[in-house]
Amino acid sequence: METTPERTREDWAAALRRDCPSRTVVEVLASKWTLYVLAALRQYQRPMRFSELRRLLDGITQKMLTQTLRALERDGLLRRTVYPTVPPRVEYELTELGVGVGQLTGAIAEWAMDHSSEILRARQDFDDRATVPPQPVPR
Repeated sequence: METTPERTREDWAAALRRDCPSRTVVEVLASKWTLYVLAALRQYQRPMRFSELRRLLDGITQKMLTQTLRALERDGLLRRTVYPTVPPRVEYELTELGVGVGQLTGAIAEWAMDHSSEILRARQDFDDRATVPPQPVPR
């Protein structure tokens, strides 16, 4: 793995600009379906067919899965292989780049699973506070 020099505050300021190329990468990775597709391919550690991914990813539409797979292929995170059969068989698998980003997104998924009950409790507490009328501040 290549090491990169320490990022400066100016580097981060540039990354936050709307014209920074890294923003387009983050936009793809920030999609919930991207996270789930990467997770499925990473967990099963083998090429998967479209229909298999569709069955695994409860709630995803055919259109959204197609768009997500195309975006990941375009960014070099997965490889699409078409076999010359009738009907054609298509499989998707992570590239080396996809495996690397899958480790990052996998950490997010692990954290989410580990802390979901805390997050749900915080949401409920917030919603409960929102139903209480404002009280005067004691003097």
